[in-house]
Amino acid sequence: MISFIIPAYNEESLLGRTLRALRYSAGEALQGQLYEVIVVDDASTDRTSQIAEEQGARVVAVNKRHIAAVRNAGAREAQGDIFIFIDADTIVSPAVLGAALDALQNKGAVGGGSRVAMDGRIGFWGWLYFELFLFFWRPLRLAAGCFIFVRREDFVAVGGFDERYFASEEVWISLALKKRGRFVILKEKVITSGRKARLYGSRPLFLLGLRLLVYGPKAWRKRKGLELWYDGKREAPSELDA
Repeated sequence: MISFIIPAYNEESLLGRTLRALRYSAGEALQGQLYEVIVVDDASTDRTSQIAEEQGARVVAVNKRHIAAVRNAGAREAQGDIFIFIDADTIVSPAVLGAALDALQNKGAVGGGSRVAMDGRIGFWGWLYFELFLFFWRPLRLAAGCFIFVRREDFVAVGGFDERYFASEEVWISLALKKRGRFVILKEKVITSGRKARLYGSRPLFLLGLRLLVYGPKAWRKRKGLELWYDGKREAPSELDA
């Protein structure tokens, strides 16, 4: 079985779209393999859980406000031998899903991620910031947090996501999995929301990146200063998810 694990906090505006796309992609790419969809609702105050249930997902309710811990909570509830972690604002196509499963089931990978594209308009400075980030990120061959796939046995062996960190958990699990075997970054792209660029603008993103470079990993070990991830600021609900 394949377990799709989706952490969510106040995601009523985009979760329905994500789940509909996932159901379609699973139907196209899994070729009859069993799968489950788990939405880990981290103390949402909106319709996140209701939307998840309406779309056929199993809801796991937690109150952690800690993304690594939320992902791990979903993994503990999962029944599959393959875990695929997807952010609630991310669209996974049949091509991406098929390539991920091929890497795990036929090509000996222990895990991996994919390339990423942004949806909607993010403005020139948002685009420039994103492209500069990718310029430095791609050579590292690390998974982006919005899409990570891994075999259960390898996830368990590395201890799951490192809960010492309130962000960058995808970096540490990527590095840990690389020590266990082949870790791949697919050429296929998932589409994730560009809402942070639209809501915050490029200057706060740049300053946050600069701060994290200056202070290093210790800056990720506390929630303070990471409000961009945790303040719950959202765009207006889309008619697609009404």
